[in-house]
Amino acid sequence: MKFSIFDRPSEDRPMLALGLLLFGVSLLSLQDSLIKLFAPHTSFWQLQLIRSSFNMLFAIGLAALAGGFHLLWPQRLWPAVARGMLLAVCMLCFFGASQQITVAQMATGLYTYPLFITLLAGPVLGERIGPWRIGALALGAAGCLLVLDPFADGGSYFQMVPVLAGFFYACNVLVLRRYCRTESPLALAFVVALVFMLTGFGGAVGLEAFKAPASWQQAVPFIFVGWPPLAIGMVGVFACFSALNLIGNLFLSRAYQTADSSWLAPLDFIYLLFVAMWGRVLFESWPAPLAWLGMAMIAAAGIVTAMREQRRDPSSAPPAQAGSGRRE
Repeated sequence: MKFSIFDRPSEDRPMLALGLLLFGVSLLSLQDSLIKLFAPHTSFWQLQLIRSSFNMLFAIGLAALAGGFHLLWPQRLWPAVARGMLLAVCMLCFFGASQQITVAQMATGLYTYPLFITLLAGPVLGERIGPWRIGALALGAAGCLLVLDPFADGGSYFQMVPVLAGFFYACNVLVLRRYCRTESPLALAFVVALVFMLTGFGGAVGLEAFKAPASWQQAVPFIFVGWPPLAIGMVGVFACFSALNLIGNLFLSRAYQTADSSWLAPLDFIYLLFVAMWGRVLFESWPAPLAWLGMAMIAAAGIVTAMREQRRDPSSAPPAQAGSGRRE
């Protein structure tokens, strides 16, 4: 019997889809929060290399169950590789300042991606940007400033780094729309894992061969240390990250197969709430009232963008549906 996780259900079941989405988002937000928690014990490059190795093994196993290893190879290799590189830079920006800012600020920066899609859709896809999307852009930008608060006493440029993650993630969505719409999700996941593994290896070797200045290593060790001492227990932690990543994405994929994406897409922003919850549990931090307002504004802007996108082209997946690929 073939593995059927990728088969589309025969009928829509919105409440089941909602449960699947909530569970998937909770696991992915937990993974992101745990990576911040364990960041002092590893480096970004070590994380990328080992976690992506597990991801590749899981992808190979799924391909074997799903009908053959041909499912791992994309029809168009270079767009899939370009998407993998964009996601690698996205992850670097997303986790790069994890030791300097809160997990809620990390999530807020990333979830500006619908705003960047709006900005880029005109020059890249030739789409017309109407007043609704311009209004959503302004609302989301104001909300982002409320959460990140870069001009507060003690603020720093670290607070704006996750916004770059939102930009590169938006670029990934546009590549996905334009060049990778017909690719198998398994092939896309495999290529991303391969790119992550190679960039992790390259970064670790490069930083071990050419040491960054000591002041850089002390300020941001997660990025500027290539290969810190690796405890055996951390390998198990990386395997857990990979499992959370895989299970979370499978639940999200199944959710979008089980109900209309235009109904589910706005709910993807509940990730911000889950991240705040994990931040409270793991770090005893809780967003300030203005930060909550800012996250609500960002979610509202993303929901407006997704709804206008669906109205413009009902056959296209809204940005949030592609969003699950961020955690590949």
